[in-house]
Amino acid sequence: MSIVKRRRYQIESKDEPLQVVVRGTDILNEPLLNKGTAFSLEERDELELRGLVPPKVVELEEQVTRVLENYKRKTDTMEKFIFLTSLHDRNETLYYKVLMENLMEMTPIVYTPVVGAACQQFGHIYRKNRGMYISLHDKGHIREMFDNWKQDEVDIIVISDGSRILGLGDLGANGMGIPIGKLALYVAGGGIFPCKTLPILLDTGTNNQELLDDPLYLGIHQKRAEDDEYYELVDEFVKAALDRWPKVLIQWEDFTNNHAFPILNKYRDDVLCFNDDIQGTGAVVLSGLLGGMRMKGEKLADQRIIFYGAGSAAVGIADTIVAGIVEESGMSDVEARKLFWLIDSQGLVVKNGPRPLHVHKIPYARDEALIDNLMDVIKSVKPTILVGVSGQGQTFTEEIIKEMLEYAKQPIIFALSNPTTKSECTAEQAYKWTKGKVIFASGSPFDPVRLKGKIYVPGQGNNMFIFPGVGLGASLCQASKVTDAMFYTAAMTLAEMVTEEELALGTVYPDLRKIRKISATIATAVIKVAFESGLAGIEEPEDIRKFVKDKMYQPTYPRYVAATL
Repeated sequence: MSIVKRRRYQIESKDEPLQVVVRGTDILNEPLLNKGTAFSLEERDELELRGLVPPKVVELEEQVTRVLENYKRKTDTMEKFIFLTSLHDRNETLYYKVLMENLMEMTPIVYTPVVGAACQQFGHIYRKNRGMYISLHDKGHIREMFDNWKQDEVDIIVISDGSRILGLGDLGANGMGIPIGKLALYVAGGGIFPCKTLPILLDTGTNNQELLDDPLYLGIHQKRAEDDEYYELVDEFVKAALDRWPKVLIQWEDFTNNHAFPILNKYRDDVLCFNDDIQGTGAVVLSGLLGGMRMKGEKLADQRIIFYGAGSAAVGIADTIVAGIVEESGMSDVEARKLFWLIDSQGLVVKNGPRPLHVHKIPYARDEALIDNLMDVIKSVKPTILVGVSGQGQTFTEEIIKEMLEYAKQPIIFALSNPTTKSECTAEQAYKWTKGKVIFASGSPFDPVRLKGKIYVPGQGNNMFIFPGVGLGASLCQASKVTDAMFYTAAMTLAEMVTEEELALGTVYPDLRKIRKISATIATAVIKVAFESGLAGIEEPEDIRKFVKDKMYQPTYPRYVAATL
């Protein structure tokens, strides 16, 4: 009996003992099954573990205490990351128990901002394999490779080609830290079962010369493939994944603009998939803006919005906000886009600029003269909202932020670039330079700011608010595709979960510690959309919310009995 069948049996009948075929050190070396010192005396006898672990039987809660004691000894964030990774590789149940009970403290370690530094050093801190690597050398063999992954039931694949990791650029195979981290958040925040997740790194080379010169780099040592070869590999991956796991949801993560949109547009109507940077980020930012509108008592249709950055994330966010404006006001898409001004490396995105526009920018190109710097665009546009998705740290200067006050009593400034070093400004800077008048959110976490006796709590536009719930809902109802309507619904649902008390503190997002409730609520809303749209592949449950909650993973140890060998 394979591991996946054992885990599936546990899901279907949680109160029954779990039959396992492995024995002794083999079970201790399987992180999905290992309990460490928590194996009962009966289990130790039955599974040939007597003498292989210390004699005291320890409950899960005591194991958590020991982990936290050792974790808190670590003073360096990278050492904390390595410590948690080692725990993840040793005992998945204990890892997720610790993570879920310490989410606010540990999310920045297992994901942004620390995961960015971990990706940069991936080949140097590599300990043990997690997930699968598909390289150009594997062309023609991907389907047979997937048979090497012994789980017969995979619900979520997160895949990256490492070409645009956070705001750090091309990290090649080092980008594997992102799919691993995202799926850890899927489990902790969305209740996906660990054994049903699969991180994948698509290695088509890297143009990062520093990595190619690094003898400890673990990817293929060549420049990135040309588009024809690249897309052939992507297509083979999609077909092989669907053949191996027909119900799997594929999440595209951290692809460069020139590949992110074509891949999404090719597969979105025929494959259960989405791009988190385009759609997930768009939904979480729309939700934050809706919170800002509640604070100001205004409507999105009355705003003037500048985006500093015009890549896939920027356009994905803008498209989602456009959908929100259309829904709110009845405007057409074309009318709503007139409220946006996008700035790329050349300056304001205009129709007759110095070079041809990427196709994703064209809908937002202005019929205006080129303006080549942010300050002059602000003076011309007189915006009420400034969104940073540039990957350029400290570009929202004191002069820029103070200029925003000329056009709005409460300007909304979202500095969304990750990791922290790439943030366009800090929360402290934004509050200080506006004397606390700004409505601020960021991509990376910032501490609350005390200013003249008042505490301001910056919101973090964390995709973790959105993608676990969307992925969970789409997967549970076996949707045939993920639609923009699902993301719009997720954004609206998240915005409605911000309390008046949270708005009073200046934050536009709910407390991340409520992520399980948030994900369950979003998943419920997504499933309702799927049924209303005729996209669901299961019979509609009588109580969708109960259906969702009953299917969510909880980190508890099952009781084991030996299966017949």
